[in-house]
Amino acid sequence: MKTDILLVIAFFIYNCAQAEDTIKQTLPSVMVKTLDEKPVNIQDYGKTGKITILFFWETFCNPSIRGLDNILDVYDDWQTKYKCNLVGINMDDSRNSSKVKPLVNGKGWPYTILTDVNNDLSRALSISTCPYILLIDQKGNIVYRHTGFAEGFENELEVQIKALTN
Repeated sequence: MKTDILLVIAFFIYNCAQAEDTIKQTLPSVMVKTLDEKPVNIQDYGKTGKITILFFWETFCNPSIRGLDNILDVYDDWQTKYKCNLVGINMDDSRNSSKVKPLVNGKGWPYTILTDVNNDLSRALSISTCPYILLIDQKGNIVYRHTGFAEGFENELEVQIKALTN
């Protein structure tokens, strides 16, 4: 009798673990703003049918700026090869938010830039540091997370992107 109960419990635990592995996290329904202060739901960016890179950054974070600059060198190629988009999510608070648009314009970044001034999105995704990268597949699932910056990280990110196209 004990053996039967243990087998049932083991089977239940195994199946729960397997089910958890198949649950895909998607973007939450959270409002952020464009650089023109228009509200948009971040969830819409997971429903484009394209691979989407969400890059969380701050104006005073040099690793974030270097990361976005490094991606700029390969971004046109990625858009052509993989049909992907990058959405930069700025996490500056209201004291620094006025610096975002001039920085983006000065850098000439072609990315869609959104602001999360109240950190609603960051909190919903448990993001507390930057740079932080989420890779969203064509079905809107979060399939890869990366924290921090190291020279050449864009090569690792491209490997992850390429895997989604196979």
